[in-house]
Amino acid sequence: VSSGSEACGRALQQDGGAHRTKHGRLILAKDLLHPTPEEERRTHKKKRLVQCPNSYFMDVKCPGCYKITTVFSHAQTVVLCVGCSTVLCQPTGGKARLTEGCSFRRKQH
Repeated sequence: VSSGSEACGRALQQDGGAHRTKHGRLILAKDLLHPTPEEERRTHKKKRLVQCPNSYFMDVKCPGCYKITTVFSHAQTVVLCVGCSTVLCQPTGGKARLTEGCSFRRKQH
């Protein structure tokens, strides 16, 4: 009869994702303190090492009159240009979709 810790050790050795040192300490194959930027971006906004929102503000330039309007990335209403009333972005389920031809710049906080 094998103990639970021996079975756990064998399962870890078979998995290949982690292994033990000669002192019995567990070494993970993945560094949890230094995730890659791609992994950070994919994780939930509350489960990152440092919580930060997925949303942002951006300056959108109208292709017709070249006026700049500040738009929220997850806008839930249609945003019109102040100068010529052209539609700058339309809401979707998540992020707002910019109209084709509009250029934008993400605002710094």
